[in-house]
Amino acid sequence: MPGYPTQRSQRGVITIFIAMIMLILITLLVVAAFSLSTTNLRAVGNVQARDEAIAAAQNVIEQIIGEDIVLANARIDDEVDINGDGVFDYLVNVPEPVCVRATLVASLASSSVSLPGFSAGGAWNTVWEINAVATAVDTGVRASVIQAVRILMDPTQKELSCPDP
Repeated sequence: MPGYPTQRSQRGVITIFIAMIMLILITLLVVAAFSLSTTNLRAVGNVQARDEAIAAAQNVIEQIIGEDIVLANARIDDEVDINGDGVFDYLVNVPEPVCVRATLVASLASSSVSLPGFSAGGAWNTVWEINAVATAVDTGVRASVIQAVRILMDPTQKELSCPDP
């Protein structure tokens, strides 16, 4: 009969309707996967930037430890090129190292006694705290690193640099 849909044409409409639902579901799945991968990429980038900032701060701390820590003054914005491309990537600010503890050494090991200027009864173990804050030049990412280091000192050095922490 003309004007009424036949059973055959109704099956075609149902097939098209199911195919459209499947296409919508597949599209939603692809969009969700893209969104998830973008989020993961951002998270990895943030972790990498944080680790680079920590490495820059640790680099400056190691330079200070390699020098005479007692004579180390505050460092304002040391420039660090973390990736070796000739452009400074991080500015690292390090306040003056702080002596946080000094204890008289009860007895020195034989290797310590042979150090110049030390006697078996007058050495001090001093603990110094070095705080470094690295800031990325381009993104502003910041990371703070606190490092403690123990230094063996004779009584004169101890009194000059670490009188009563």
